[in-house]
Amino acid sequence: MVDKQPIIILPEDAKRIVGRDAQRNNILAARIVAETIKTTLGPKGMDKMLVDSLGDITVTNDGVTILEEMEIEHPAAKMMVEIAKTQEDEVGDGTTTAVMLAGKLLENAEKLLDQKIHPTVIIKGFLLAAEKAQEILNELAIDIDVNDKEMLKKIAMTAMTGKGAESAKEKLADVIVEAITSIAEGNNVDITNIKIEKKKGQGIEDTELIKGIVLDKEKLSADMPSRVENAKIALIDAALEIKSPETDAKINITSPEQLQQFLDEEERMLREMVEKIKQSGANVVFCQKGIDDIAQYYLAKAGIYACRRISKSDMEKLARATGGKIVSNLNELSQEQLGEAEVVEEVKYGEEAMTYVRGCKNPKALTILIRGGTEHVIDEVERAVKDGLGDVAAAIKNGKVVPGAGAVEIELARRLREFAQGLSGREQLAAEEFANALEYIPATLAENAGLDPIDIITELKSRHDKGETNAGINVFNGKIEDSIEAGVVEPLKIKSQAIASASEVAMMILRIDDVIAASGKSSSSGSEGSSEPELD
Repeated sequence: MVDKQPIIILPEDAKRIVGRDAQRNNILAARIVAETIKTTLGPKGMDKMLVDSLGDITVTNDGVTILEEMEIEHPAAKMMVEIAKTQEDEVGDGTTTAVMLAGKLLENAEKLLDQKIHPTVIIKGFLLAAEKAQEILNELAIDIDVNDKEMLKKIAMTAMTGKGAESAKEKLADVIVEAITSIAEGNNVDITNIKIEKKKGQGIEDTELIKGIVLDKEKLSADMPSRVENAKIALIDAALEIKSPETDAKINITSPEQLQQFLDEEERMLREMVEKIKQSGANVVFCQKGIDDIAQYYLAKAGIYACRRISKSDMEKLARATGGKIVSNLNELSQEQLGEAEVVEEVKYGEEAMTYVRGCKNPKALTILIRGGTEHVIDEVERAVKDGLGDVAAAIKNGKVVPGAGAVEIELARRLREFAQGLSGREQLAAEEFANALEYIPATLAENAGLDPIDIITELKSRHDKGETNAGINVFNGKIEDSIEAGVVEPLKIKSQAIASASEVAMMILRIDDVIAASGKSSSSGSEGSSEPELD
């Protein structure tokens, strides 16, 4: 009898986790991610200090920033980070909510798995509940007038409450609403038209909106004018310097006259470039590439204000704001291509200077200049402002808002339980667990504010059963009150996107029953992986 030879399919260094262990492992990783950012939720949420390998510090309570900085290794946990990134890209706010919801859905699914309910049954129940939740959300949503600046300001302030910028949230909300309404074209808002610049010094309340573009650049020469009124702006995407040969080239010079001719020719070419700019009528030059020292001298002599190495995105914003065209060939430069602005000036901040382009022809591109005491403060204010901008833009695009402060989650959970009663079979249990997961958000809001989550949730449920659909938590005094009247308002898009992303990822993780992880370096493929999925 021939000995049975084992058949090896996977390489020796591959690790495989199968069945219930794989599910438990993945669910645990996802839950740990959700638990990590749980304490940052809400107005009373705490911040995290993240220190990277170089010793750089980030202090934030923004969910997506924390998850990106954490360098997570576990594959299921990485899927949770993707939820946060999608939420950030789609709305710009609600990242913590989305991740926590996915973590809680998986935690609740694990209870059902322990009761021997098959993952596909749980997934079906979750899918039905998620679809119904979107329906209910649309019913609960309140239409807003996109010209109602007071309502838009409430949305911006709700987004920034609990962030590092809270001390000046009124001022920042005014800046955000004015910026968004200035660039909005009907219901269409392109946030890329709002440039955010940061400058250390003064306080957060000194943050300002500039109806134009601010560049973190100074004029090239002290001899150039510091202020140009009635500016005619040339936007040049070509180097104002002599090109060097791309391959090695040798020039044989046999006499001093030849050397002088060579140098004179270089100077003549640069002078000719500047002459073309002068002839176009430009008195300000923004160049995407370099400007030679000799060219700088001639520009200064002609009284032209110039900045170099402007980023492509800034050049595009300048073109949009000033009505100018970006020119790649100086021979093409003419008066028609020039942009216009009332003033271009250099403004000094201590040792550093910035260039302001104000009074633009078409102020559809604006700048928010953020001020603050330290780099870390400014960075956190920037994240808060971006959340505010995203929320207000989402509200204008969609025209619908929902009550915040946990009100919408409690109402959703209540209606989903009613819906679950009408389901036959075990999907009913999954739909009920979906409803329970939604209550995790208001419970955490209460917990982070030092309130008793059980008392708060019980009272919230009781008020919603009486028909008070807008009843939410006032975390500052521990009372239950009407969220809309209290000015705690969020765009519908935040909630609908969070529920969609969280339920999709939870269902995907539940479907996995086999994890095969390569380990070390495989000689055949040269690929690299981790021996066992683990969370950093």
